[in-house]
Amino acid sequence: MRLPELNLVNHFLIAMPSMADPVFGGSVVYVCEHNANGALGVVINKPTDMTMQTLFEHIELSLATDTERNAPIKSRPIMFGGPVQDDRGFVLHTPSGHYSSSLQVTDDVAFTTSIDVLEAVAVGGGPQRLMVSIGYSGWSPGQLEEEIAHNGWLTVSADPRIMFELPIEERYSAAMKLLGIDPLLLASEAGHA
Repeated sequence: MRLPELNLVNHFLIAMPSMADPVFGGSVVYVCEHNANGALGVVINKPTDMTMQTLFEHIELSLATDTERNAPIKSRPIMFGGPVQDDRGFVLHTPSGHYSSSLQVTDDVAFTTSIDVLEAVAVGGGPQRLMVSIGYSGWSPGQLEEEIAHNGWLTVSADPRIMFELPIEERYSAAMKLLGIDPLLLASEAGHA
């Protein structure tokens, strides 16, 4: 069966309650890229035990915490972005500056894979809003569409405030509410006629 072509860039993928996958169960994924080569996104609601301070120490950058802006950043958790390249960092942020490896997803969101964005943050500059993850989520051509067709994911246009402003534990419910759905009322199985 040929699935209709989707473009889910700047959408949230919301794991259905029936998804038992230990990696993606309960996840909200922000889709940065979706084309004929597949899809790439970042889980926005699964923190690791690593903080920004720990990350900066690990990559041998000194986070200037004497700036008013950086003081709260040091305790912010690093997210588990997905199982692909889980030894590398990825940054979702508001567009600002020019970084050597950055994809502008929308006017409000960019995805950067180069360390220069973190170097800018370290000295008190860089993007105003950011979320750092270890690893990303990736799908081969047609794989994501297949998972959606089998009721693995709900999709909705993304709201950057959810990933940049809301507490992590509220992001799944907030993404569901964009669809007008109370997650507590969602059945874990879909009916088929």
